[in-house]
Amino acid sequence: MAQRGYVAITVTYRLSPKYQFPAAVQDCKAAVRWLRANAAKYHVNPKRIGVTGGSAGGHLALFLGVTNGVKQFEGEGNLDQSSDVTCVVSEYGPSDFTKSYDKSVDAAEVLPLFFGGNLQTKWKEHIIGSPLYWVTPAAPPTLCIHGTEDKYVAYEQAGWMVDKLKAAMVEAELLTLPGAGHGFKGEDAKKAEAAMSEFFDRHLKADK
Repeated sequence: MAQRGYVAITVTYRLSPKYQFPAAVQDCKAAVRWLRANAAKYHVNPKRIGVTGGSAGGHLALFLGVTNGVKQFEGEGNLDQSSDVTCVVSEYGPSDFTKSYDKSVDAAEVLPLFFGGNLQTKWKEHIIGSPLYWVTPAAPPTLCIHGTEDKYVAYEQAGWMVDKLKAAMVEAELLTLPGAGHGFKGEDAKKAEAAMSEFFDRHLKADK
């Protein structure tokens, strides 16, 4: 992305099980606010910030998009700045954790670490942590890229998110990669990168 003329910044966030939800979300929102607070230093347009990630990062990118202004997720640091984002690109990110367990090879192991319990003991947290349930018409334009043979995050998770966004009159797109698994390789990776770049260009370039 830097080679394409963007200011590219990677975000480090706290990990489970030591730090459970919503610590990771709060850290990502804090990073967006920090970026706005330091926009002049890093030559960033604070009105045009896009986010992207894959898998867990895709979940966090989606979550940032649909929870702007929700105080419980803001965390600390530069609270005079907004954590709003202009657009979102999610690669194989989950949207509804309440439906992950039967369709994922590792959800039963990973999600209880993230939420502090499984679906039976932490049902409410699984809902609160799912981007699908936070969709409103205020959500930013979103692109979901997902492979049909993903064994870790089911392909249908992307479809649910895009459908919900569209129902809320939000610009949303789904790029389906037939036969692709969790993590893109070869031509699939090239298609995903091209789609993300085009989406960002459309929504973030200053002359648009």
